[in-house]
Amino acid sequence: MSDVFWLIPLAAVLAAPIIVIFSMWSRMRMRELQVRERIAMIEKGLVPPPEVDPAGFDRAMARYERSTGSDRGRRAGIMVIGVGLGLVFIISVAGDSVREGLGVGGFLVMIGLALLVNGLLEPSDRHAPVPPATRTPPVE
Repeated sequence: MSDVFWLIPLAAVLAAPIIVIFSMWSRMRMRELQVRERIAMIEKGLVPPPEVDPAGFDRAMARYERSTGSDRGRRAGIMVIGVGLGLVFIISVAGDSVREGLGVGGFLVMIGLALLVNGLLEPSDRHAPVPPATRTPPVE
């Protein structure tokens, strides 16, 4: 019975790469079909749109631009503060040395606080919201 128990994790480990490869192949095939469709439109004399969803591209770029501003500094500061507090706790409890824990973890907490303050003081570069996706009429 114990031999059968190990077959489940073994099957999962072997199936994961197969699923990833199939997913990559499927995306590649879809992209190939899109390119063929675009070529067929060009051969028929139609002008294909530059993108499938231009408004979607604008929304994605707006999300990217929002995440590269002062938000990044605030997020990084909070993460470093969390890591510093975690080190304070681990070194203090597991190592029975509160002084060393405060020294190492406190250093990271101070770096995190500096990042957080820097992110808060940085000017926010929020852009106007991008309108929702709309279908554009085909060019004739």
